[in-house]
Amino acid sequence: MRLTLVEGDIATQDVDAVVNAANRAMRGGLGVDGAIHAAGGPEVLADCVRRFPDGLATGSAGWTTAGRMPARWVIHVVGPNHAAGERDRGLLTSCYSGALAVADELGARSVAFPLVSAGVYAWPRDDAIRAAIDTLRATATDVDEVRLVAFGSTAYDEIATALQV
Repeated sequence: MRLTLVEGDIATQDVDAVVNAANRAMRGGLGVDGAIHAAGGPEVLADCVRRFPDGLATGSAGWTTAGRMPARWVIHVVGPNHAAGERDRGLLTSCYSGALAVADELGARSVAFPLVSAGVYAWPRDDAIRAAIDTLRATATDVDEVRLVAFGSTAYDEIATALQV
């Protein structure tokens, strides 16, 4: 597996699957979740409602169509909400390993990831970066390219530095 870094919008990535940092309700939200639902259109929400009528548990992963995005699938993960007191790092790392397991089930060869829980859910960014890199590197997968998508130059620089360590 090749781990790459790009700066940009996760919803525009030309990959087999994009990972969505979703909330437990699976009905759209803020940050990455809002961008994915906006770019994918109503098909993403309709598939979420159909496939996840009761939502998805924190730390879990599941997939839907990507609707109007270039990707074929969205792999939704529910990261822990650090701001609300969810501090179990294992829930955060399970989002990455779980998303790769779903990607393998789908036969996806390229997957784009955001930094899960590092935005609205306020997980400390340095630890979110380390959790992402360490888990992605340590997880066995058939995926050829895992792309970390940094939203903004500050995030890009921080991830690039961590990748060199």
